[in-house]
Amino acid sequence: MMNYDKLLNPVIVAEKPSGIRRFFDLASTMQDCIVLGVGEPDFKTPWAIREAGITSLEKGRTFYTSNSGLIQLRQEICRYLDRRFDLHYELDEVMVTVGGSEGIDTCMRAVLCPGDEVIIPYPSYVSYGPMAHLAGATVVPLNTKAENSFRITADELKAAITPKTKLLVLPYPSNPTGAVMRKEHLEEIAEVLRGTDILVMSDEIYAELTYGSERHVSIASLEGMKERTILINGFSKAHAMTGWRLGYACGPKPVLQQMLKIHQYGIMSAPTTSQYAAIVALSQCDDAVEEMRTQYDLRRKFLTSELKRIGMPSYDADGTFYVFADIRASGLSSEEFCERLMYEKRVVVVPGTAFGDAGEGFVRISYSYSIDHIQQALRRMEEFMNEVRK
Repeated sequence: MMNYDKLLNPVIVAEKPSGIRRFFDLASTMQDCIVLGVGEPDFKTPWAIREAGITSLEKGRTFYTSNSGLIQLRQEICRYLDRRFDLHYELDEVMVTVGGSEGIDTCMRAVLCPGDEVIIPYPSYVSYGPMAHLAGATVVPLNTKAENSFRITADELKAAITPKTKLLVLPYPSNPTGAVMRKEHLEEIAEVLRGTDILVMSDEIYAELTYGSERHVSIASLEGMKERTILINGFSKAHAMTGWRLGYACGPKPVLQQMLKIHQYGIMSAPTTSQYAAIVALSQCDDAVEEMRTQYDLRRKFLTSELKRIGMPSYDADGTFYVFADIRASGLSSEEFCERLMYEKRVVVVPGTAFGDAGEGFVRISYSYSIDHIQQALRRMEEFMNEVRK
């Protein structure tokens, strides 16, 4: 009989599964559940993008592309980043990946060695820590606070840096908190990092989903930061292309060259059909992105207002399509709150602790759903809050 305990890699065995999935698995067995947990747009991929994918198949464009991606797509990525975010990249500073997730993974594996330290702000997207561990690195948690709107501060970053620090994960706009780092906040972080050999991995998958009068600013656009930043982005969120599995990474050539080796051996090339569709997404769909952003903003304003009214406030959720609602008035832990809300009211949200210990006392609620869907859930949540606070 096989001894799988000896066979399996102890690093991956020690990793816990995502804390998000348990609630969805349970909810799938229940009737009349309202789910507000999935981080996926409810919009269909804009027709022009779908049509470009269909056309590429009709023309028989079903072969491998170059490892780094179609030249036309990388050219369009460069034009898009220049046009939208004042970022200036050359073709050999861009590689196309299988979603933003592959970009995160290849960045960490190309840079990190056993014993290196990675600073990760928490609450945080669930993949950063496990990917760092799989690369052999040590995670240094930087627990952000609601009173700072879940932003990193310069003093907190300074305190977390040691001689072993090699990488800072900068995940803004933030999943799960909806927090945004504006230019003045990023300048403070950049000032700490200039002159060091610490690399920044800036996950900007929600860059287009920033609300208010100020547009998203990338730390790579600040003086002296492009040379020390790997920018991760993709098409899943802003262009409603989750199932197309396409992203990209941009950064200094010495790092990109090593990331590309990992991509070559592990992936070969990103899906060809998706790449042709993405050319149209970047060149023709700014209006569609803006229309979706406007709808998300309406939902955000409605949801945050109603949550505050029923005793579940959120803090400056100026980006993404999530709010991180404060449930401490309920007297329940995040896990207890979510379990009881699911079983008693058939509403599924995600406990803040699924995103690290710093998420205790909060739940993540997605507004990538219709207003009607959100209203139905809010009625049940208000009933629940009234009952648990008695």
